[in-house]
Amino acid sequence: MKAMILAAGRGERMRPLTDHTPKPLLVAGGKPLIVWHLERLAAAGFRDIVINHAHLGQQIEQALGDGSKWGLTLRYSPEPPGALETAGGIATALPLLGDAPFLVVNGDIYCDWDFNKARQFTSAHAHLVMVANPAHHAGGDFSLDGQRVIYANGEQTLTYAGIGIFSPSFFADVQPGTIMKLRPLLDAAIAADTLTGERHTGRWVDVGTPQRLAELDAELRNA
Repeated sequence: MKAMILAAGRGERMRPLTDHTPKPLLVAGGKPLIVWHLERLAAAGFRDIVINHAHLGQQIEQALGDGSKWGLTLRYSPEPPGALETAGGIATALPLLGDAPFLVVNGDIYCDWDFNKARQFTSAHAHLVMVANPAHHAGGDFSLDGQRVIYANGEQTLTYAGIGIFSPSFFADVQPGTIMKLRPLLDAAIAADTLTGERHTGRWVDVGTPQRLAELDAELRNA
């Protein structure tokens, strides 16, 4: 199974830190956020990783190289300034991802979800990892009915963790190079009753602001 790390965002909420450094290269616990992912993916037996990038993307390629340092093969999917949003970025990278379902991970999160579990969902059209709603996203995104992802139903809502397993066919109607968010595709899958998910109860941080980065850095350094 291949994996894709989404690393194309501008990181507006992280400014001024992201004015000169792409968000996935910001350091927490002594290493860049994206390196935590690479190490855990390698430990879980992944070998082929695709990384998209836009803002200061060359810094990402220069910092990570071909991935051999981690026993990985890294390939890159450059995007134009402003990036293509999640669905557009994934659709554009499909030629690098092959014909089988693949794991997608947001580059700006920290999470201890077991990447080995991704291989359980190779027949899934799309499977989302979700977490308890953080304070900055108290309304959540969706609800769960068993393993079925359904529209948010008030009290029992969860937040999409930025980790999912997707079949290439999930993006079949998105033309490469198109700017498109993921949410419309997820809504269509809910309507078709083909979207599954699970709740992760371990550690998860949306590292979206300098304050949350500093808090995660302190936590990891003191672990």
